[in-house]
Amino acid sequence: MLHHVELWVPDLAGSAGPWGWLLEELGWTVFQDWPGGRSWKYGDVYLVLEQSPALSGGVHDRLAPGLNHVAFSVGGRDRVDRLTEQAQRNGWSLLFADRHPHAGGPDSYAAYLEDAWGYEVELQDAPA
Repeated sequence: MLHHVELWVPDLAGSAGPWGWLLEELGWTVFQDWPGGRSWKYGDVYLVLEQSPALSGGVHDRLAPGLNHVAFSVGGRDRVDRLTEQAQRNGWSLLFADRHPHAGGPDSYAAYLEDAWGYEVELQDAPA
C-alpha cells in the first residue's frame, strides 16, 4: 500500500495553487499545513508539497532520472475532458496537445498536464 508521496517544490505558495485545485477536484482534502509545506489526503494516502531548506536546486526536470509524473484515475472520459479544460485555467498546461487525449497510445484516454515548475500529472480514464 502506498503511504505518501512527497514532492519538493521550489515555490510552495505558487505550487499549492494548481496542486491544491487539482487534488481537491479529485476528492482529496487538506491534511497538514505548515510554513514549509502542505499535504492533501485521500483515504490512507497523502501527497506532500514541501519547500525544503535542503533543496539542492530550483528546477525540476521530469525527463531526468527521478520522478516523471504522478497519475490519477479520474473515472470517465467526460471527467478527463472537464478537468483538462478547467486545469488550463488553474495553473496547468496541456502536454502533447497534438496527440491529446491519446498521447499514451490509441487505447489510452488521458490528459498529461504540467505545472509552471515542470511537474507532470496524468489524468486517465479509469475507475477512480
